[in-house]
Amino acid sequence: MKKVTMQDVADQAGVSKSTVSQYINNRYEYMAASTKLRVEEAIKELGYIPNYVAKSLKQKKTATIGVIVANILHTFSTEIIRSIEDICEENGFHLFVCNADDKPEKEKAYIDMLLAKQVDGLIIFPTNGNDDRYEQLKKEGFPIVFMDRKINQSIFPTLLLDNESASKTAVAQLVAKSRKKICLVSTSIEKKVTPRVERINGFKKALEESNLLFKDEWIIAEEREQIGEKLQKIWGHQEKPDAFFATNDLALIELLKFIKKNRLSMPTDIGVITIDDSPFLEIATTPISVIKQPTFTMGRDAAKILLQLIDSKKFEDCYQEQRYSPILVNRESS
Repeated sequence: MKKVTMQDVADQAGVSKSTVSQYINNRYEYMAASTKLRVEEAIKELGYIPNYVAKSLKQKKTATIGVIVANILHTFSTEIIRSIEDICEENGFHLFVCNADDKPEKEKAYIDMLLAKQVDGLIIFPTNGNDDRYEQLKKEGFPIVFMDRKINQSIFPTLLLDNESASKTAVAQLVAKSRKKICLVSTSIEKKVTPRVERINGFKKALEESNLLFKDEWIIAEEREQIGEKLQKIWGHQEKPDAFFATNDLALIELLKFIKKNRLSMPTDIGVITIDDSPFLEIATTPISVIKQPTFTMGRDAAKILLQLIDSKKFEDCYQEQRYSPILVNRESS
């Protein structure tokens, strides 16, 4: 079968080859609506597929970016990816999505793989352990945006939640419902994951500011498999928490398993609030209060910043962090 060319499309639509090129590259400013429609219909009728390899060689761009998430199981991660994809679609870019499983070596392998594929830039939820690689890419002037987590130096634009404020908002909501003995539940902080560490620090400050009881054992920061055991141990003591604050969706799942196992009722027996929303939280038997991140705004902003860096090639020595305010969604569980 003969391969359909750009010239074939031009002949079918009755326009010049350059007009077809402008259409493919989303340059419609000076194109009449009728011309645009004819080119669009010609492409559909002929089944024309643009040669993106030839295009990338000519423009020295591949119109692709890579997104490396630390853990794709988080609802936060999938919502961010979805909003990044929206901006990429609007600007004629494609994306590769990789899941690092919170493993620095896996993240580094994905960085190298994506660079080999000649992506134009990267959005990374950084793990701890690849600072040297980041520094090298900075020196090479490669466009990168960090999301949700930060490293020691702000060498790339970094977008993340105001995590301490989120914890303080959660505690204030529980205190407003007359909760005075609050237990925090988090996934492990062994790898010093930024949002987890900051949310625990914010929680401690909020308890101190509210003159609430603080117990070290009431801060659970473990691998998912160990959270239930820790919760059960606390519940076996005479003095029990009257509320729980889950710092992310994965910690909340383990907390809900514990609540179900012990046949506890929200909010009668305990209050519950979490960070990160999900559709099932609103329709749960007891709708769960959340501190919501503006994920779609954050993802869109990250993509826009990256595309600007790719286009301008203007890189600063360092960048300020861009923090986003948490949003309280008050439901019945707290």
